[in-house]
Amino acid sequence: MNRPSHQPPRIARANGIDICYEIFGDAVAEPLLLIMGLGGQMIQWDDAFCEQLAARGFRVIRFDNRDIGQSSKMTGGKRLTALELLRLRLFRIPVSAPYRLIDMARDTVGLMDALDIRSAHLVGMSMGGMIAQEIAISFPQRVRSLTSIMSSTGNPRIPPPSREASAMLMAPPPTTKAEYLVRYANTWKMLRAGSFPDDEARDAERAERTYERGLNPVGVGRQLRAVLASGSRKARLHSVTAPTLVIHGTADPLVHPLAGKDTAASIPGAKLLMIEGMGHALPIRFWPQIIDAIEKHAHRAAREV
Repeated sequence: MNRPSHQPPRIARANGIDICYEIFGDAVAEPLLLIMGLGGQMIQWDDAFCEQLAARGFRVIRFDNRDIGQSSKMTGGKRLTALELLRLRLFRIPVSAPYRLIDMARDTVGLMDALDIRSAHLVGMSMGGMIAQEIAISFPQRVRSLTSIMSSTGNPRIPPPSREASAMLMAPPPTTKAEYLVRYANTWKMLRAGSFPDDEARDAERAERTYERGLNPVGVGRQLRAVLASGSRKARLHSVTAPTLVIHGTADPLVHPLAGKDTAASIPGAKLLMIEGMGHALPIRFWPQIIDAIEKHAHRAAREV
């Protein structure tokens, strides 16, 4: 089988900022947008993962969210403090933020406008799932189907991340490349929540590629503030009409597995796929199951239009 076409990275002007994006697959195939999570560059959607989705009949678009990779860097916002997190959890005092998830949703819709895409299948991972949910709520006509992976409604009743995952979120950023490479490997080993030799063998290469594209620790902090300042979408998700698939791992240390169940319960007609042994990552071992589920869900939604 021939490999799907792969366009080099390009820049689009969207919602007043620059968004770096890449496209895999046939120009006339059904558009499928991959929305990455907190601090994740678009290349965290692995090239081979994108190619396999494109081979299933999709025009796959991945992109850097604002404040990460080669998209526009924003300004403002201080490093998140433990006191702010405590106030949020105990007293529901909102965290301040230079922007919120709705702004990142508008970025995504703006990218669709720039690419002349009227509607698309949305697949969001973690924070990307939150952004995709926000699009399905606020811009329902732009969504052919929604797949929310290892994400949350923002419901404050869901248990918090594990102690190790919380420490990772609050840790000071690495100051050297060598420190970053070690941090990358340790972080993903913790998030994968198990032994995944195929991925561990590629961690050094993935870390190098991420580092070379450019890091923006203060931007990651602003993204985290955006998540915490945006509050709960649980009640508003009742209005979602897009066919929805929720995928979550049973071993997720960052976004509790109950968050996946809560998301599915909040969206009318949503289907839930809990993957045994999957943490907060997309290990190669689980790709066939995840890609099959996305393909069947999106193509079923297309047939029902």
